[in-house]
Amino acid sequence: MSYSKNFWALTLGMFLFMTSFNLIIPELNGFITTLGGESYKGLIIGLFTVTAALSRPFSGKMADLVGRKSTMYVGTIVSIIMTLLYPFSGTILFFLTLRFFHGFSTGFLPTGATALVTDILPENKRGQGMGVFGTGIALGLGVGQGLGTPIANALTLNGLFIVSSLTALLSLLFIFSVKETLPHPQPFTLRIFKVKIEDVFEKNVLPAAMVMFLTTVCTGLVLVLTPDMSVYLNIENKGWYYVFYVVSTIAVRLFAGTLSDRIGRRQTLILGISFLIVAMLMTGNAKTEFWYTAASFIFGIATGISSPTLFAWMADLSPSHRRGVGSGTLFIALELGILFGSIGTMAVYSNTLESLRNAFNGGAIVAGLALIYIIIHLLFSKTNKYYKK
Repeated sequence: MSYSKNFWALTLGMFLFMTSFNLIIPELNGFITTLGGESYKGLIIGLFTVTAALSRPFSGKMADLVGRKSTMYVGTIVSIIMTLLYPFSGTILFFLTLRFFHGFSTGFLPTGATALVTDILPENKRGQGMGVFGTGIALGLGVGQGLGTPIANALTLNGLFIVSSLTALLSLLFIFSVKETLPHPQPFTLRIFKVKIEDVFEKNVLPAAMVMFLTTVCTGLVLVLTPDMSVYLNIENKGWYYVFYVVSTIAVRLFAGTLSDRIGRRQTLILGISFLIVAMLMTGNAKTEFWYTAASFIFGIATGISSPTLFAWMADLSPSHRRGVGSGTLFIALELGILFGSIGTMAVYSNTLESLRNAFNGGAIVAGLALIYIIIHLLFSKTNKYYKK
C-alpha cells in the first residue's frame, strides 16, 4: 500500500514530537531528586497525564469543528514553551507545575493527528496504515528515551531541555506542511470550549477505550520505574529499556496492523495482551542486563501488536463526523491508564528493588484483567463488522 505526502509529513511530525518530550523523561527522576522531591517521582508522569486527559474533550471538539491542524498547532507550541522553561525549575512546586502544563501538548497534538490520519486511510487498510503511523510514534519514543541520557551527559541537563524544544520546533514545521482534511472548518471561537458530555466520550468507542486503559496502566509503570530499574542493574543509560523496546515494536507494527485487518481487532488484541503479561513479569523479575533487555523486546512486541490495533478499532467504531471525539476518547483512556499506573507507583514503590518487583507483578495482574475483558467481549458482542472477520 502506498501513502500520500500528507501521511508521511504527519508521521514525521509525530515522530519528532514524540522524540521531543521523551528525550527528557529518563533524566527527570534524577532531576526531581536533586530538588529534594524523591517521593514525588510518580507525579512526573501523573501530572502530565492529568492535563492531557482533561484537555481531550476540548481538543476533540476543536479537531471536529475548527480543524485537525489547528489542534496540532496548540499541542506543539505548548511543548516548545514548556521545555524551554524547565531550566528555571528551582523548586519542586515550579517543576511539577511545568509538568502539569506540559501535558496540554499531548492532549492536543495526537488528537488532531489521529483524526487526520483516520481521514486519509482507506477503511480496508486502516490497520496497516495505523501500524505505519504508529511506527513513527514508537520510533520517537524509543529514540527520545535512548538519547536522553547521552545528550544530558554531553550537553548538561539544561542543554537537553534546549534540544527537546528544538525538536518540537522541527515537528511544528512538518505539521505546517500537512494539508487540512476537515471539509468545512469553522472559525475559532471560545464557544468551542463549552463542552457537553457527548463532547467528552464517543460511546461507540468505549470497548476499545476499556482495553486501552487497562493495558496502559503497564505503560505508566514502565515510564516511572524503568529508569530506576536500570540503576539497580548497573546500566548507565536510564533509557536502556526503550532503546531495545523500539527495535521490536517497529519490527512488529506493520505485521500486526495487517493481521488485525485480516483476522479481526479483538483476536489480535488477545495476542498482544498475552505478550504484555509476560513482559511485565519479566521486567519486574529481571536480575541481569540480558533478561531486562529481553523483557524490553517482549514489551515492544506487546505494544507493537496492541497499539495500532486499538487505534484501528477506534476508527472502525467512531462515526466519521465524530472522529476527533472518538480519538479523544481513546486518548483519555490512554492517559488515565498511564496516570493510574504512574500514581500507583507512589503507593507500591518505596525506592527498593523488592517494591519495584511488586509493582510490575501488579501490572501483570491488570493486564490479565484486560485479557479477560477482551475474551468476554469477543464471545458475547458481535455488533460491528470489524469485530470478527
